[in-house]
Amino acid sequence: MKRLLLLLIPLLILSSCSRFQQMMKSTDMEAKYNAAVKYYDKKDYYHALQLFEELISVFRGTSKAEMSYYYYTYCTYYVDDYTMAAYHFNNFVQSYPNSKHAEEMQYMYAYCYYLDSPIPSLDQSSTLEAIDKFQLFINKFPESARVPDANKMIDELRLKLEEKTFNNARQYYRTENHKAAVVAFSNLLKDYPYTIYKEEALFLSFKSSYLYALNSVEAKRVERLKLAREEYLKLVDNFPQSRYLRDAEKILESIDRQLGARNPGSASVH
Repeated sequence: MKRLLLLLIPLLILSSCSRFQQMMKSTDMEAKYNAAVKYYDKKDYYHALQLFEELISVFRGTSKAEMSYYYYTYCTYYVDDYTMAAYHFNNFVQSYPNSKHAEEMQYMYAYCYYLDSPIPSLDQSSTLEAIDKFQLFINKFPESARVPDANKMIDELRLKLEEKTFNNARQYYRTENHKAAVVAFSNLLKDYPYTIYKEEALFLSFKSSYLYALNSVEAKRVERLKLAREEYLKLVDNFPQSRYLRDAEKILESIDRQLGARNPGSASVH
């Protein structure tokens, strides 16, 4: 039986290829359409794609044009060509704005960018595009049952942007570029005021500000130590029981000692 199967499998493959080639050469467009749909239903998107590619031109201006393009667009999606699929999902909506599939295709347009969104360490152009396209979908179809999923994915994508922004700021801190770190953490908190990284960002911003002050020229040191002290206040105002409080207070004591040494009459305020 095994030998028989080994002999039959190549024959079945050859037979299948032969039938497909015959259909590709056929001038019976109705038969070709039906064959393409069958390939699609069997999830043979590679063969379906080739047939629909011809049919979308042949049926242009006819009743089958829309569905041919609908199937063709999904074929590009199912063969994992998300860039091309995104183009066609969008083009479908532009070509058939009143179609019953317009809402679905608008959603899939955004979803392709979502699937193309890379890990946080890489360029986030697709992430930004996905957020923009999902928001466009929500604005166009606010009553759609797909809106909750769209909002959920927007939140997920924004969290990825937060993570990238935080990691970039932390990298400045780790490479001892303290001035850039302070600016980067400030931008993070401005763009994402409720970020999950807020507590750590405030502490590292405080520490970076302190280290930047320490490495400043004498004429600038007092002013920058005072600015570092303000960063401490931001941390404790937002997180009175912060897990970084002990380390932060040690740094604050150092700041107050240095400020006191430069101005003996000044009082330390906690």
